Amino acid sequence: MTAAPTLDDARVSELVGEAAAAPSMHNAQPWRFRYSRESGTFCLYADPERAMPHSDPDGRALRIGCGAALFNLRVALAKAGYHADVVLLPDPHDAALLALVHTAPSEDGAEDIGLRLLAPAIGQRHTSRYPFAEKALPEDVRTGLVDAAQREGAVLSFPESWQARWVEELAEEAEARNLTDQGSEQDLARWTRTAAAEADTAADGVPEYAFGPRKHGGRAPMRDFSGGQPVADRGTTPFEDIPHLAVLSTDGDGPPHWLRAGQAMQRVLLLATLKGLATSFSTQALEWPDLRWPLRDPLTGTGQVQMILRLGYGPQGPATPRRPVRDVLVIED
Repeated sequence: MTAAPTLDDARVSELVGEAAAAPSMHNAQPWRFRYSRESGTFCLYADPERAMPHSDPDGRALRIGCGAALFNLRVALAKAGYHADVVLLPDPHDAALLALVHTAPSEDGAEDIGLRLLAPAIGQRHTSRYPFAEKALPEDVRTGLVDAAQREGAVLSFPESWQARWVEELAEEAEARNLTDQGSEQDLARWTRTAAAEADTAADGVPEYAFGPRKHGGRAPMRDFSGGQPVADRGTTPFEDIPHLAVLSTDGDGPPHWLRAGQAMQRVLLLATLKGLATSFSTQALEWPDLRWPLRDPLTGTGQVQMILRLGYGPQGPATPRRPVRDVLVIED
């Protein structure tokens, strides 16, 4: 058996910092890490204090975000010359323990090399809530993104014509509900930073400088993080009439599927970033069970939709705040 590699505390902190660059719903960053020096193992935990009881009562989105952080950790380890052996949900008696990541020296297998190539995108990827160009996605790029999701046990599809319009309409219906729903309003208010001083110093949430302009025309499904309230210096602009949406699905709908979906989502996002695409999310319809159900594949009626991505050519969004690594990491002997 290969001995556990030696990672000093500074390197462990760097790795967790890269893991924590992952996206999460409302940038709540609902993860915690524990590293054992003796075994060279990372533990990934859910942070229930960062859950959204109304918008995400089952913790689906929370686990998707943690899955994205797990994938970033795998990429960061590969870049550092280590292989990650991941065990999902290792303890049936501890629901907060989402994954164990055992580390070993990399043998430069195809998987580790593939992960290593994605590493530059971790720092480049930011959610972009700006209009994208009315420009088609090359077929080879689409194929690569589909393959990226498949490698993590998920299915990525690009709805066309009437199906794309159906996805847009469900998102619009959900956004209208969210703006008048007290529970959704409370979840949003907790994680948005609208005061200038708060936006500049916050360690989590979505600051007002990352809201993007208010949509005035176009069919791209966008969330209004202002909750319909006026925000100083925030203009309005038309968005794209033919948005490129991608639907990410899994064959089941429980914690292991949500963690796989998060890893698949992040693999797609990092590859898209390397291909020069900007990305954002359209999750509103996923927060309403009666709207999430009809998002399934209309031809087969199968698959559980876990995420809707918006992709295109446009400006990368600004970096959003991250919690200090010391707040999300414990290192033990």
